[in-house]
Amino acid sequence: MGVYNVHERLLAAKRSEVGALIDTLASSDDKLWPHGSWPPMAFDRPLAADAVGGHGPVRYTVTAHVPSQWVRFTFSGPRGFHGFHEYTALAVDEEHTLLRHTLAMAARGPARLTWPLIFRPLHDACLEDSLDRAELACSGAVTRPAHWSRYVRLLRVLMR
Repeated sequence: MGVYNVHERLLAAKRSEVGALIDTLASSDDKLWPHGSWPPMAFDRPLAADAVGGHGPVRYTVTAHVPSQWVRFTFSGPRGFHGFHEYTALAVDEEHTLLRHTLAMAARGPARLTWPLIFRPLHDACLEDSLDRAELACSGAVTRPAHWSRYVRLLRVLMR
């Protein structure tokens, strides 16, 4: 099963500012990952190519990083996740940047069930929380904060 999942937010900030948020991932000053509400993103070294880690049961390796622009992570787990996810800062004009998160993978074996039933709803909620953090960091407020569905709240309770 092919999966292509995109989350994006237009931010009133320069690309360099939004890209700087990407560069804080998994650091002690992480301004992008919603680590207060979700398992923290962590690596065996600072964010750079070949860093290994993940968040919760999702494991990956940093396969590419262009500072202040883009980072790509290639999945190594859970079983059946074959592909990548990435954050990209795309300049729209001098004062606006599109922050995009893309997940592209082939879901095989058990992931054909676990992706749509468990991981996708959790992933979608986590990514919207991440984009809220980016908007807050860039503008000091979140125009339309994300809200977890009842199903996401149930999954979070069951996974504890």
